[in-house]
Order: sequence, then structure tokens, then C-alpha cells
Amino acid sequence: MPHPDPQTVIVIGASRSPEKFGNKAVRAYLAQGYQVFPVNPSAEEIEGEPAFATLGEIPVDSADLISVYLPPEIGIVLLPEMVRFEPREVWLNPGSASPELLRQAEELGLPVIQACSILGIGRTPGEF
Repeated sequence: MPHPDPQTVIVIGASRSPEKFGNKAVRAYLAQGYQVFPVNPSAEEIEGEPAFATLGEIPVDSADLISVYLPPEIGIVLLPEMVRFEPREVWLNPGSASPELLRQAEELGLPVIQACSILGIGRTPGEF
């Protein structure tokens, strides 16, 4: 059932490729009624939503959730930019965390959850 007041989610590492988890997440969040901001520097649109090359291009000041589908060496560089959105949760999907990234996220006060964000909203990747 879609959320009555759409929550915002930023999917960093969103993909145009339907078999990739960065695409399944976009579809899962849309199916749950979220307002989705896909971030992918080489896509103009993902699943009908405008894609953004950088976090700085996203036209909102805050986001309820950030879901990360990037290798930790790329994700770690984006942590300071994530802070400005004041997310309630930052989901580090499998393969996106490292000890150094987790340490920096904690120092920045980001509320990290290490798990599959699709499962976090009550869906399964296999549905998408």
C-alpha cells in the first residue's frame, strides 16, 4: 500500500539495467509510493524518473532515505554530501560498505543500516 505522504528516497548507483539491484530498488520504492531520485551520471532517466548525475543536482533539501549501490571506495567520497539531506536512514546495500566508510559515516552522524534496502521496505528483490 503506497505511503499516504510520499517519502523521498535517493538511490545512489541507480541502474538502467533491470537485472541490477540499483534498478530493482528504484522500482521497489516506486511501487511503495516513494518519491525516488535516482543518481547515475550516465543516465538521463531511470524507470521513468529523471536521473541525476550528482547529489548536488537533486532538487530537494532533505530525504527520508538514501540507498547506496556503489563500491565503498566511491561511496566514501559521497558521504559528506549525503549529510545535507539529513536522512533518517542510509542503507548500505551488500557490497557497498567498508570499515573505513562505516567509520566516516559514524563520524558524520549518518544513521547507517547495513542491509538490503528492498527488504527494508517489506519487498524482495525477486519481485522486481
